Amino acid sequence: MESSGPSPERGPGQPQPPPAAPCAEQALLRARLALPEPGALRELEALLEAADPRWLLGSAGPAALGELAAALSRSAAPPRREADGAEPPGQDAAPAAVAERAERVGAAFLLLLRKMEAAGGQRALGTAAARPVLGHAFIFAVTHKEPRRWTTERSRAVARELLERLVQAAGCGSVEEFLRGKEGDEEGRFGAVMGLLKQELTKDTWKRNPASKDVFSWALLRVGRPWLCPHLERVLPPALLLSDDFQEENKVLGVRCLHHIVLNVPGADLCQFNRAQVVFHALYNHLYSREAPLIQAVLLCLLDLLPVLERCQRHQGHGRATSPWDQVLQLVLTHMEAEHRLALRRVYAGTLPAFVTRLGILIVRHLKRLERVILGYLEVSDGPEEKARLGILETLQCTIEHAWPRMPCRLPVLLKALLRLLWDVHTERGPSPEPVRAALLRGATQCLVLLDRCSQGRVKVLLEGVHSSCEENRVRECLRKVQESA
Repeated sequence: MESSGPSPERGPGQPQPPPAAPCAEQALLRARLALPEPGALRELEALLEAADPRWLLGSAGPAALGELAAALSRSAAPPRREADGAEPPGQDAAPAAVAERAERVGAAFLLLLRKMEAAGGQRALGTAAARPVLGHAFIFAVTHKEPRRWTTERSRAVARELLERLVQAAGCGSVEEFLRGKEGDEEGRFGAVMGLLKQELTKDTWKRNPASKDVFSWALLRVGRPWLCPHLERVLPPALLLSDDFQEENKVLGVRCLHHIVLNVPGADLCQFNRAQVVFHALYNHLYSREAPLIQAVLLCLLDLLPVLERCQRHQGHGRATSPWDQVLQLVLTHMEAEHRLALRRVYAGTLPAFVTRLGILIVRHLKRLERVILGYLEVSDGPEEKARLGILETLQCTIEHAWPRMPCRLPVLLKALLRLLWDVHTERGPSPEPVRAALLRGATQCLVLLDRCSQGRVKVLLEGVHSSCEENRVRECLRKVQESA
């Protein structure tokens, strides 16, 4: 019997064996390098559509998949801007081209996601190899899902579909769960997203990509306590960077991000490395702004930050005669006294009661200036909703309750201002609806009752003659309530 040996070489007339199929890593590399060329996205879609999931994910390493996802995301990024955020000249057609390309990129991400699901389901999507792919796909989806100059209805639909598929494929019930991870089960994808955004959120780069700040803030505001704390080092610098910009829109966005961080990170972590003090100084400087939306965002953030900062200083043994609360309130009252813009007056008056309540009896340090502010704001109507007057009446109530020993000496001035307010609200035929007028009368009456209590009935004595001579039924009703109060 002849021994079997190696097959003899084929002659010139015999067919050659088919070439070995390239490994997935080589195929993905070629597809990635060809992305800038016309028609490359269609070829990539065809490759992904025809690829066997096990071949695609079995022979392609994590680096190849991550690099492909990064290239896809970059190819549909919004047109780059100058370092100061200005748009370069001659790019009028660029946003439309980006939107058209984003449709193809979104379809490629959907195919890639489907292949990853087919290869291993949720287990495959939870591996380290999948994290960069999911991170880049998430950044792409958030970049293109809202109306922007670089999006169209079709590109937004693809982006929204991709975001929904990402959440479903990961076995999560919401975007929040997708980012933070299932409770007590896995880490989540927020860290991976912030890692990918890191280079886009530096001082020199964050304005070049107009979508970076939106993706950062959108993701940040969906991760709360206790999942945000481990990422504090990554999220605090970009938030401070945004708040320090010269454009009001970016300042407000940065302050809202800082507020979210303050609310969702434990005070002990904010106190480390003087983080709370850094945030306080950034916010305090904004109090010199004259823009109502920014002032409102800053004051709301300070109301939650100042208790944390106060505890930090107390634990460090840095007790002071004047606290950060005093610093902020002194500056706010100074601005309120001279402010004539109605929008700012409403914002200041709306937040002032919370500051008075927090200071308690220590509000006596600011009574002289606070009294001038209260009298000035009660005199001037600020529009149909009367937000400033209603806020000041609430402030006066809080002040009387907390600093009642100092009220009797101010009784003549405050009583005169409140009676004038009652008369003006009743007699003026302005644009304010009836519920607002009723709220003003109710607030003024309550202030008179509180003043009477802290002055041991002096208000009732002074109002006896007024009540008997007043012919206006509505004003008489308010005075009667004061007279009958216990």
